[in-house]
Amino acid sequence: MTAWAQSTGPQLGNLVRTAGRSLAVFPIGATEQHGSHLMTGTDTLLVETVCREACHRCNVPMLPALPYGCSYGHTQAWPGTVSLSPGTLAKVLCEVARWAIDGTGIDRLLFVSGHATNAPSIESAILQLRYEYPRVRFANRGLWEISNEAHRIYTSDGADIHANVAETSMVLAIEPQGVQMDRAEDVTDVTAGRLWRYAMPAVTANGVVGRPSEATAAAGRQMLDRLVQDLETVLEQAQAETWPLVQCPPHSAKGDAA
Repeated sequence: MTAWAQSTGPQLGNLVRTAGRSLAVFPIGATEQHGSHLMTGTDTLLVETVCREACHRCNVPMLPALPYGCSYGHTQAWPGTVSLSPGTLAKVLCEVARWAIDGTGIDRLLFVSGHATNAPSIESAILQLRYEYPRVRFANRGLWEISNEAHRIYTSDGADIHANVAETSMVLAIEPQGVQMDRAEDVTDVTAGRLWRYAMPAVTANGVVGRPSEATAAAGRQMLDRLVQDLETVLEQAQAETWPLVQCPPHSAKGDAA
């Protein structure tokens, strides 16, 4: 079993002991408006689906996906968004990571996010955790960052997209009841070349940026297959990578837990 929540404690402990080291993956999603056509749990569904399949292929334990992220940019302009503050999200990630390290003995933790503005909180958590656990390695990737092709898939209809053709297509492939295609409305990305960063109400009237009207389940399945394949490559690298200069950093009390 590679799904943390569906495994027993001994199964997880044996996986760590047998490997001599252990990588775990922590999917971070969000619950937020995705226009009138797409489910609010889109980001969580996508990151959980891709991580689950890639972890299964690589025999890597996957922590339960966190369904809340930092979605301040959506404000209260549209119903459906439930957000943690940046600081609260970072604290939650640290708490979960400490238990996974101290209680189960993992020594590598990869955060994978399905929502772009989770990144500052994840990076903040990594700074804290790396200080506390110098013998444990941490990294962060958005689904769109796992490869050049993943980035192309996500941004085919704009650089600053939301509920676009890619997200809509992939949800159609996984959970079609979460999409109402008759309500999909296209909105052009207007952020290109701008210096300042804007909350969603400043760039879209309906909470969408991109061309969701072009989405298909068949295209979504191809996108998902490629994302899983590319994340599998990342996990293989994460398990094989050695320390750059020394076997491990100097002794620390918490670092011994890993």
